[in-house]
Amino acid sequence: MFSRKAPYVSIHIVCWILFMIFPLLFMHNGDGYRALLAPMRHYSYWLFCVCYISIFYFNRYWLIPRFFLPGRYVHYAIVSVLLCAGVYVLQPFDRLLQQKWATPPPSIVALKWVYTPPVIDITSLFIFFMIMALGTAITTTRRWQQTERRAIKAEGEKIKAELSFLKAQVHPHFLFNTLNNIYTLALTRNNNTADSILKLSNIMRYITDEVCEDYVPLEQEEACIRNYIALQQLRLRPDQVDYEASGDLSMQEISPLILMTFVENVFKYGISKHAPSPIRIRLNAFPQRITFFCQNRIYPMRRDTHSSGVGIANTRQRLDLLYPGRHILDINTDYELYTVRLTLFLD
Repeated sequence: MFSRKAPYVSIHIVCWILFMIFPLLFMHNGDGYRALLAPMRHYSYWLFCVCYISIFYFNRYWLIPRFFLPGRYVHYAIVSVLLCAGVYVLQPFDRLLQQKWATPPPSIVALKWVYTPPVIDITSLFIFFMIMALGTAITTTRRWQQTERRAIKAEGEKIKAELSFLKAQVHPHFLFNTLNNIYTLALTRNNNTADSILKLSNIMRYITDEVCEDYVPLEQEEACIRNYIALQQLRLRPDQVDYEASGDLSMQEISPLILMTFVENVFKYGISKHAPSPIRIRLNAFPQRITFFCQNRIYPMRRDTHSSGVGIANTRQRLDLLYPGRHILDINTDYELYTVRLTLFLD
């Protein structure tokens, strides 16, 4: 941890050393190194340094994360004005500059230094605004870089998720079962044959083409879920799957295949040929959030299959990357039921 932060800490130390040397060089009268270091013996020099260094880190690590980045600009402006008023009262640069004027030549008896502050110390205020702007610029740049790195990593995770989903869904076994069910419908001349073929086609199109986008309308993800459930129901009892979607799905966007992973998991591990296996799936769209719920029975031979699935672990990583601090994922196995509750908080 320290080795990774060492370059960053070193840059801070070097920059502040240069900052502390600058007023010494500015006030130096060319009488040697003793005169160069003379201001360091006066409190005004340390007031100058400590004042601006404290303001920088206070703004960088408290004001900006607490007020500026969350969009609480009024609070940020109020605290900044209070800091500016403090600098106006202290006048750190003018106090420091008075040392040079108050230092008598060696041949003259030492004069008593009487400090008379100016009406407005423009230089102190200018340095204050520069320090505040520098802290804001550094924080904004670092946040942008983190966002870029997160987006690149999320893109890679999305590709892995797509490949994982394709391996799980566009598997010959899946296609065989689905096509076999459609074939049975065709033999019996069932009116749902053409509709089943269309549903399979829509799923294939969605998972191969439309998921290339970072975010898609929620109604597209829901349509894929609905088509997938309809195809799975061809081999199940009519009342075995309880699915419901509510809210205005067209007004929300979601990262593709986030929900499909859980739906696929339910049908992969929650169906039994020897015992009742009800499945419940709920999708709700609200103005500022999306909630998803799915639940299925746990069977003795498949107790650990859910938790060890690569798809679920991959989805957790994608949620951390795409919705950092803006999602709640709760997976539990109470009462012999595998239950997933997911809430996505939208901007």
